[in-house]
Amino acid sequence: MQAHGTLALLCIFLCIPLVSCSRVVAHANTSPPEGIPVHVAHVLSQDVPLEIAAVGNVEAVERVDVKPRIAGQIRSVAFAEGQNVKKGQLLFTIDRDTTNRQQAQQQAELDRDIAIEQQAVAVAARDAASQKQSQSEADVAVKLGELGVLSGQSVNQAITASETTRSSLHADQAAIAAAAGAVRADHARLAQTKLQLNFADVVAPIAGRAGAAIVKAGNVVLENDTTLVTLLQLAPIRVVFGVPEQSLAEVQRLNAVGSLKVEIESGDHHLVEGHLDFIDNTVDPKTGTVRMKATFSNIDRTLWPGEFVNVRLRLRVDVRQIVVPQSAIQQGLEGKYAWRVQSGVATMVPVTVLRTYSAAISSQAGGEVAVLGSGLSPGDVIVAEGQLRLTPGARVSSINTQFGR
Repeated sequence: MQAHGTLALLCIFLCIPLVSCSRVVAHANTSPPEGIPVHVAHVLSQDVPLEIAAVGNVEAVERVDVKPRIAGQIRSVAFAEGQNVKKGQLLFTIDRDTTNRQQAQQQAELDRDIAIEQQAVAVAARDAASQKQSQSEADVAVKLGELGVLSGQSVNQAITASETTRSSLHADQAAIAAAAGAVRADHARLAQTKLQLNFADVVAPIAGRAGAAIVKAGNVVLENDTTLVTLLQLAPIRVVFGVPEQSLAEVQRLNAVGSLKVEIESGDHHLVEGHLDFIDNTVDPKTGTVRMKATFSNIDRTLWPGEFVNVRLRLRVDVRQIVVPQSAIQQGLEGKYAWRVQSGVATMVPVTVLRTYSAAISSQAGGEVAVLGSGLSPGDVIVAEGQLRLTPGARVSSINTQFGR
């Protein structure tokens, strides 16, 4: 009886593995006959740029803080805040009443001094005639004195009168010079006042976009002290960014041959192109980078001063490179590999990755791509997503193509 129980127990234990195996076989047979669903991509051959990525800050090429050149009360504001203004456009007007009164007073002083000058000229002309007459009389008196017709005292009196008129003429000429100097000074003061009247109209020194009006009508401003408004030039515009000091020599060498291209991807994934036009003369010891500036036309105003943007400085373009999506590259114990699909069967292929490249969204190979040195050929079909369930020789079915054709 005990022997029969032991035999039955042994049979039960022997049947358990068989049941488990049958379940495994049954489970294997439930895999989809059409293959494991994966996302596939085509291996491409295309030109790939070598670029330096950085974060840049947009700044205006020109920034002007508009300040008054005369003191006074703001009479009117002649622009709208945030408006694009032209060079020479009227922005503010400053009250002219005080300056107008000053101009009238200086004009009166000028007229007075002109009259004084004219009077001095007339007096000098009169004294010049008197001096000529007295000089002639003195000459006659001298001759008559030599003949004994006139006494020596009479001759001396004639000579003294001639010298007196000559001194008066010299004084008149000095008075004319003083009056002419006063007239010139009056002209200078009046010209300065007229210039200040022109400064009462505050105009835009550059073409650009106006910010907020810092002062309003009725405010009193001081000469060259109060900022009225800030103007920023938006087109063209600059982007400031840093490049690692290790790349400085190559950037300088290539930029000496021709201005390097700089690309920025705007918020709507629109690619904006500019050129490098400034390399700083020192390395920032805190960051180990060299400050550079690129200029963009910015005609459509996509770049705005103060914003941060992703910058790519293009050094060169490597032609006919083999590229695949970065997601297709897997890391194994023996190195990097990819799954190549041929006739619906996946095969593991070792690959050599030279570098990665973040392509523009608008390009054919949009997103992060890997540049290969060996392992695959253009036109090969590879698995881009869904590699987790793959084994060598497994059948796959393509859901869609994410990359290439």
